[in-house]
Formats: sequence, structure tokens, C-alpha cells
Amino acid sequence: MVSSNGLATSQPLFSFGLISDVQYADIPDGRSFLGVPRYYRHSLLILQRAVKEWNSHQRHKFVINFGDIVDGFCPKDQSLDTVKKVVDEFEMFTGGPVYHMIGNHCLYNLPRSKLLSLLKIHTLDGRAYYDFSPVPEYRFVVLDAYDISAIGWPQDHPKTLEALKILREKNPNEDKNSPTNLEGPERRFVMFNGAVGKEQVEWLDGVLLESTNLKQKVVVCCHLPLHPGAATEETLLWNYDEVMNLIHRYNCVKVCLAGHDHKGGYSIDSHGIHHRVFEAALECPPGTDAFGYIDVYDDRISLVGTDRMKSTEMDFTPPS
Repeated sequence: MVSSNGLATSQPLFSFGLISDVQYADIPDGRSFLGVPRYYRHSLLILQRAVKEWNSHQRHKFVINFGDIVDGFCPKDQSLDTVKKVVDEFEMFTGGPVYHMIGNHCLYNLPRSKLLSLLKIHTLDGRAYYDFSPVPEYRFVVLDAYDISAIGWPQDHPKTLEALKILREKNPNEDKNSPTNLEGPERRFVMFNGAVGKEQVEWLDGVLLESTNLKQKVVVCCHLPLHPGAATEETLLWNYDEVMNLIHRYNCVKVCLAGHDHKGGYSIDSHGIHHRVFEAALECPPGTDAFGYIDVYDDRISLVGTDRMKSTEMDFTPPS
């Protein structure tokens, strides 16, 4: 890579591996609700190839899995063993920790109380959102997109009731997973999405304030996309606008990374923040792949994608 002044750029500060929407299940291939082919058994082979490649680099500090570790069609009597099986494949990564986040398909299989320990999300009070700082210059924030959700919590839980109230108000369809007759970003109000709750928003505010004071650059990771320009409208976080309004009050967030919208996407928002949604492992026909790694520099991050995951340069140097 060559910089604008013709000099070779420095080595990255660090790098990490990533994959999204493995959605493994030991069942025959199928199709999404929209008719897109899904390769449930092949996705595990993709993960195995990804781990092998990440290990071969011998320089990745960690791996991030962007959610939906197993598929909703996984037979429920196999859910626990299937999640364990896929987690074990991730654990074959030898370079450092693997960071997981909860997706809707995870919650179709197991309640959060079981998922958090299986996915090694060890927070003090059972939250599924957290942050970590691999080097002093950077902080990663992992959001829980299903904090307010009609799936994953007990039926009488306040967060379930809050989610059902939102769906009743916003989605007139009998089938709350259907965005029929909803227009534009309103199409996001379907049951397979969720929201970041009030306490989590306050926590995020505190993290961004601290990162600003520490002069850190922040990468926000979320299973659900946070910007309509990078994703299909029916895949967005219910309160993406509230979350992005908070993020835009600070200058520390440079990149928002997400899964969920299987075709992938990329955009830069009005504040210059890069939004990259990752292509799903699940929808790769046999013989194809979708995973990658990111090289992190002081002034940019560089996604090096494999096969169906498109490589993307995300430069956050202000234009001179």
C-alpha cells in the first residue's frame, strides 16, 4: 500500500479476523423467506477454512463473530450441542480471544441465560453488551441489538413487553415478522429485529465520553446495521436513529460494523462514519467463502475479504 506522498505506509497497529451469520445447522440446504439459497452444513466448512487462514497469518490479535452462530431451523433438541460445536470451531483460533455477539437466530435456539456463558460473554450483570481495547489507541464497542426484543427474554419480561408494544404501534400486520405495507425505514419494525435499551444507551454515552477523553478511535460492532445507506431497511436496528444521534455527538467513532443483512453493504454517513455490513457465510454455495480480516491503522481500517466478502478501504483522514 502506498500513501499519497508516494511512501509505503507503516505496518498496521493490529489486525483481527471476522465472519458473520454462519447460521450452521445439520439439515439439508434450504432457502430464505425471499427465496435466497442457504447452505446450512457448508457454513461450518467456511468457518473451518476461516480459522485455518486466520491462524496461518499468525498476527491477528482476536476474532469477532458478528452473530447468528446457528440457524433458527436447527432442531431444538440439537440447539445446545450445535452452538457448542460451532463455538468449539471458533476456539480453534490460536491468536487470541474470540468475541461473540447475540443475533436473532441465536435467540431462536436458546435463551440468553444459556447463550451468554456458551458465547463466553462474561459481563458483571448478565449484559450482552461490552467493550474492549486491544491497543491504547482503539476501543471496540459491542452492542446488544436484542436488548429490547420479543425473542430471547421470558414472555412476561419487561423488555419483551416493551418490544411487543413497539411492534403493536409500528407494525399493523398480523405477522409481526412481515414488513408488508410499511414504507422506507419503517420496514425495520419487524420481530426479527430489536432495539438498544435505555440503560445500554446511557452506557454507550459513558464509553464514548471516556474514549474521547483518552483520545481513542472507536469501532462500533452490532449484529443489526445502524445506517439505511449500508443495509436493507427491514434489517435495521429499531432505534438506529437514536443510537446514531448519540454517536454523532462525539468525534471518536470512525466505523460501524454489522451483520444480519446477508448480501452485505457499505456507506459513509453525513458525519463521515463508515458503515460496513458483512456478507453472510450461510449464503455461500459450496466452494465459495465469506470471511476476512481487518488491518487497523491510525488513519484508516482496511478490510481484506475472501471471495464473496468484498475488500473495503475505510479511510477516516479528514479531507485536506
